[in-house]
Amino acid sequence: MIEWNQTSPYPENVIPNLTWNGEYNVRCGTDRLWLDIEELKKQQIVAVRYEKHDADGVIWDTDYIMNFKEMKMAIRLDRSYLEEALKVDPAFSTPHFITMLIKGNYLKKDHGMDVLRTPLLVNKDNAAVVTDFLQGKSRYRLPLVLIVKTADNKNPVDVKRLAGRLKGAAHVLVWEDSRFWEPLREACPKLHFPPGCIDIYFPNQAVGQRRYLYRQGQEKQLLEKIIATVIQYANAQLIDPLYTWAGVNSAIYQERYLSSKAEYEATEKERRDALHQLLTLQSQRKAEAEGIREQALADAKREADKILDSFDDDMKKLQEENAQLRSQVERLEYENQGLRAKIDSNTKVPVLSMGTEDDFYPGEIKDLLLKTLSEKLESLPKHTRRYDVVKDIIDSNDYQKISEQRAAKVKALLSSYRGMTPKVAKGLKEVGFEITHDGGHYKTIYYGDDRYIVVHAATPSDGRAGKNNAADTIKKVF
Repeated sequence: MIEWNQTSPYPENVIPNLTWNGEYNVRCGTDRLWLDIEELKKQQIVAVRYEKHDADGVIWDTDYIMNFKEMKMAIRLDRSYLEEALKVDPAFSTPHFITMLIKGNYLKKDHGMDVLRTPLLVNKDNAAVVTDFLQGKSRYRLPLVLIVKTADNKNPVDVKRLAGRLKGAAHVLVWEDSRFWEPLREACPKLHFPPGCIDIYFPNQAVGQRRYLYRQGQEKQLLEKIIATVIQYANAQLIDPLYTWAGVNSAIYQERYLSSKAEYEATEKERRDALHQLLTLQSQRKAEAEGIREQALADAKREADKILDSFDDDMKKLQEENAQLRSQVERLEYENQGLRAKIDSNTKVPVLSMGTEDDFYPGEIKDLLLKTLSEKLESLPKHTRRYDVVKDIIDSNDYQKISEQRAAKVKALLSSYRGMTPKVAKGLKEVGFEITHDGGHYKTIYYGDDRYIVVHAATPSDGRAGKNNAADTIKKVF
């Protein structure tokens, strides 16, 4: 890390006069440019965080967690934007530090395949690298990006740039020449590889495969889509807390806390014994003088226990506060991961732009749009451009059908409506309705927005009133 920082070609990244004498748990630099080195000795883990505040409002955090017991390393690059940030750039590349690891031959092979920062050209001599994988004979721990030449024997994207930006996060394999497709066709006759297609295969088979097709003039957008897809997969992986900066620091804090607790308890034991001895001597003298030795000893013990119990109460309180703080740290860490995943999932060129309406609940607008598209899809003739485009958008956006689930709950609540019972009121509030009562009818207001009001009779006389109210409510808000 120090070598990376001190040899950086960018002066704004270099921490001046950075020296290290081998000590851990130290921090160097300034408030806007610093390096922190921490050691979790019992676990043989060293964690380093580098943070830089750009002049344009961007904060860069790079974490390096090295576990020497397992000989594994986690590298995490994160960007945050201050309110005054001048730009928000979603483009991403893995850290340059991985290039240093590759050049230094520090990276273990991925089940026989080298981890490279350049594309691997596949030809008739090494075609088994691809064919064995597609036939299930070999697996890799990193995603595999397989690129087929276009009809005019060109690469559909800048493969060198792609491999450079995904170094350490995926293997980029490029079919060297369209003339060598034959081994691929022979080995996998059931698979179809159209010219210019780019397939991404993930280690987790449950995630499946993603395919992108070449469109002339869309090379840059296609490049960003591939990178975003791979990085989103990486961000979604569950990481052991001891491979995160927050997790290591939490463990270090816990170690220090337990060590301090042990020292505290030993000290308190010595203090308790000394206090008992002191008060015993005092009581003995008092008993000799007053002739009430036993009572004096009991009083002395109670006084000592009372004093020391107060220390125990303080310790218990500190333990509870520590547990609460650790819980808050973990919750905030998971919340930040979710927010980062949400930000990372945004494509560089969105299909549509948001209007002025805000979500009533997370993902509401997206869900309603996908529901509308799904309903429209049923009426579109198959094998048409509109059908393929609409279906592709639906398939690519993880339609959760949240509004349909909420509509089903409302229908179940209101279909047999006989009045605003506590059960009905509770169910309606759970899906976002506010309920008012003016002495006559009830009004349900969706998330307090007066545009979406449904009136319910206090004592309906019509047996179909509930079904009608359910239909009106679903039509209005779902």
